[in-house]
Amino acid sequence: MEFATWEPVYELLLADFGFDRADDERARDRLVSWAEPFDLDRLGLDGASVAVVAPGPSLAAELPAVNEADRVIAASSAADYLLASGQRPDLVVTDLDKTPATAASLSRAGTPVAVHAHGDNLSALDRWLPEHDPTAVIATTQAAPAGPAVNHGGFTDGDRGAFIADALGAARIEFVGWDLDDPSVDTMKAEKLAWARRLLRWLAARRGETVDL
Repeated sequence: MEFATWEPVYELLLADFGFDRADDERARDRLVSWAEPFDLDRLGLDGASVAVVAPGPSLAAELPAVNEADRVIAASSAADYLLASGQRPDLVVTDLDKTPATAASLSRAGTPVAVHAHGDNLSALDRWLPEHDPTAVIATTQAAPAGPAVNHGGFTDGDRGAFIADALGAARIEFVGWDLDDPSVDTMKAEKLAWARRLLRWLAARRGETVDL
């Protein structure tokens, strides 16, 4: 997705959550100062069936669906669950707010990690970027792309994974472990999950598909 297409949605997100665009850009620049260019063809998503795995309560029951996918994208702490089940994700998408040590360890073992910069995670970037292998990191931003930092769309780790899959040519995107109506989350998280649903329905419509989430 081109940033010109994403930007009006981004502006709605800024307004809805009261985020500061300058803070996002500051975090992006911090990530860019550390990151290296990443060849996205390494992910092998073009023409692939891709499972985007979220760490929802339904993940245990839905885990067998992961085996049917060509490539697996783990959103944040879903990577831990996959590893515990003997499955290694092909990409981890994270803003380093949950289990960042897992993301760092996977990057050092050669697994690509899409590290996201936004205005609220500057301290996490400073703490955890040095633990990552920069050659395995895809720098992502929700602001305008700059340097090696890309923006394919998306807001939460999970829906950002789906937008990445779409941008890189995935033939099919399956959703595993997604519980967007999880009553256990706090108000802010519930609002973010509502936006994730909205964004994924928009993405599906752009692909000429429907999504039941």
